[in-house]
Amino acid sequence: MMSPSGWRHAEVSSTLDIILGQHIRKHRLGKTFGAEGGFLLSRNPDTVRGADWAFVARVNLPRQRPTEAFWPGPPDMAVEVLSPGDRASAVREKNEAWLAAGVRLLWVVDPEHELVTVYRSPTDVVVKTAADILDGGEVLPDFRCLVAEIFTPIA
Repeated sequence: MMSPSGWRHAEVSSTLDIILGQHIRKHRLGKTFGAEGGFLLSRNPDTVRGADWAFVARVNLPRQRPTEAFWPGPPDMAVEVLSPGDRASAVREKNEAWLAAGVRLLWVVDPEHELVTVYRSPTDVVVKTAADILDGGEVLPDFRCLVAEIFTPIA
């Protein structure tokens, strides 16, 4: 059992869902998932991970809706929003698991410092500041936003 995240974590996660979700829906790119969903990354032993936000590209959606409790396989994109109590070693371990499982784009969002670390592979890592532009690359074609938008309340 995990305790709920703080309000800032929830606010940033919600803002990301709106910004990314609108783009994905408008361009019919695939399916998005909130923090409550799990992804089955491997079997024997089963490894299930949950992201704060995730995306599966339309081309990777199965023909039939999965009946298992957890999504069968990794998402194309995962987003992790850091909380003040997150241990660096646990975050690093989770990032490595996502990338090893086949996630093609991973964003680690740091609300405290207003940074987004973008992983396209274990060696292709870029840190973006509030003044930088985030793009979706091949995973989210034509997606672009200012990093600061993620940290600015919509209200």
